[in-house]
Amino acid sequence: MVFNLHPREREIFQKISESAASLGYPVFVVGGYVRDRLLARPSKDIDIVCVGNGIDLAQEVASRLWPVPRVTVFSRFGTAMLKHNGLEIEFVGARKESYRSDSRKPAVEEGTLEDDQNRRDFTINALAVSLNELDFGAIIDPFGGLLHLEEKIIRTPLAPGKTFSDDPLRMMRAIRFATQLGFQIHDETFEAIKQHKQRINIVSKERVAIELNKIIETPVPSVGFKLLFNSGLLQLVLPEMAALQGVEIRNGIGHKDNFYHTLQVLDNLCKKSDDLWLRWSAILHDIAKPPTKRFHAEQGWTFHGHEAVGARMVPNIFRRLRLPMDNKMKYVQKLVELHLRPISLTKENITDSAIRRLLFDAGDDIDDLMLLCEADITSKNPAKVQRYLENYELVRQRLEEVEAKDRLRNWQPPITGEEIMEVFHIAPSREVGIIKNAIREAILEGEIENNHESAFQYMLEEGRKLGLKGDV
Repeated sequence: MVFNLHPREREIFQKISESAASLGYPVFVVGGYVRDRLLARPSKDIDIVCVGNGIDLAQEVASRLWPVPRVTVFSRFGTAMLKHNGLEIEFVGARKESYRSDSRKPAVEEGTLEDDQNRRDFTINALAVSLNELDFGAIIDPFGGLLHLEEKIIRTPLAPGKTFSDDPLRMMRAIRFATQLGFQIHDETFEAIKQHKQRINIVSKERVAIELNKIIETPVPSVGFKLLFNSGLLQLVLPEMAALQGVEIRNGIGHKDNFYHTLQVLDNLCKKSDDLWLRWSAILHDIAKPPTKRFHAEQGWTFHGHEAVGARMVPNIFRRLRLPMDNKMKYVQKLVELHLRPISLTKENITDSAIRRLLFDAGDDIDDLMLLCEADITSKNPAKVQRYLENYELVRQRLEEVEAKDRLRNWQPPITGEEIMEVFHIAPSREVGIIKNAIREAILEGEIENNHESAFQYMLEEGRKLGLKGDV
């Protein structure tokens, strides 16, 4: 079988072929690019393997291109990379690898194309295409990868136990590819993941998080999370989420399975947004239900305060997974903490004050918060779902009305601490905070208008209550 090349590909591959021939290196395209092209999926990353020195080949190829691209060399790994016409091309010499039991970093030595294909994670990633003059475009498929592409099967080229024991991150990658491509993991391969799941503990948290994020970014990430749970990997990499699974029944009263509820919320949200961190907020919105779960004979099951406890759990989860501890974490934390607030606003006779407070607390993230809340509707009763959605639409209207009137999104009170200190001739103190808070509360409660003049007069009154004298 011959690989069908686009003209743009043929041009660059011809240059690579000529460069390799001048160096006397057999050369091949391998891995994900071949797989994605055969699946008609877009791909800009090309991996080139030569039986020779990959860095020398990259530099030779660069010298034949115009404009001459910069070659980035990773001498520690024996690889080099260049960019050309929107493509990112990496060059490496064919390698043979061997592993120690306590590390996923292999000992590497020069090898043949066969050695290089043997070290690949899955049969669909072990496909190679020749760029050599004698058989240019021929597909080299030693493990049945073409058939597995047709059958939509993920399986390893060698014994799966060895593949996963050598590099345990491949267990996460198997689940990620199955989720991304809509493939099934071969039974023997999945059984090996279950048997070797503990090996994931030798993998860096950063690498695990990268694979986890790629699963989360798929159109239907619940597929991946079910595989992670059923394999036992989720219990190791994100135990707080695994703990959501299950239904406890007392006195004939049960609660919903919060794991599968969370997955439905996540899938619902993915239809509305591709934002990774908003998706993380869906994953973690009910994360504190297990520690806050209580049973009351009259009320049944309760999870009081799970939004506040969950918000406190977010930094520890992010820190452990080496996820960013910056505004992204704070954004997720905020949505977890606020995710019940819009629900309370669907009741009748909600005051403008309650709307103002939500606008003030959510700021620019109010629209994302509403998306999360709408995704949180997972009832199987269509009439109930429609009623909830209509209620949220009314909340949106109220939010827009109050926002237009009071301009409270990302609002800061019109009186600063510096102005309070200047008017009352005082240093930074408890009194400054009391007056600032009083002004903010008065505006949020609608007692005074949201402008400097009203706030200034109110400041003077509050100062007098504290025994302060100020300049008028």
